Amino acid sequence: MMIKTSTSLHTEAIELLKKLIATPSLSKKEDDTAEAIIDFLESHGVATQRLHNNIWATNKHFEVGKPTLLLNSHHDTVKPNDGYTRDPHGPKIEDGKLFGLGSNDAGGPLISLMATFLHFHDRKDLGGTWCSVLRLRKKFPVHTECAPPVMCCRNSIVPSLGNPRR
Repeated sequence: MMIKTSTSLHTEAIELLKKLIATPSLSKKEDDTAEAIIDFLESHGVATQRLHNNIWATNKHFEVGKPTLLLNSHHDTVKPNDGYTRDPHGPKIEDGKLFGLGSNDAGGPLISLMATFLHFHDRKDLGGTWCSVLRLRKKFPVHTECAPPVMCCRNSIVPSLGNPRR
């Protein structure tokens, strides 16, 4: 089922973020969040690939050699510190803000990148291709040879993506 409107995309993205917050994903123990991300993407017709808990997908019209925009984030969290006053795995919206462990680092950015990826997934007229990589820290290095926010997949993250031009 493909997302039809930006309103439904917004709603579904927030629901996924709540699910990720409710799912413990300490570094090196994020199998369940990896599964949730894969399920979400695949439910929208996106083919995914996985190595350990690193997940990646390309847009429907991906071609090796075309310029590639890499959307990259991580889905693991750290242990809540002693000063944490909320249930870390109880997502709660207050005053329009979603609270919970990982909601800011990096759940919100992760979900925003995934929503952007889904929005453009089927587009053929982009002049390049999109690659979404959801990775763990330190296990899956990302080259940052290109000026942010564009990062290259070159010789690093996903060899199957080839060596896109800068």
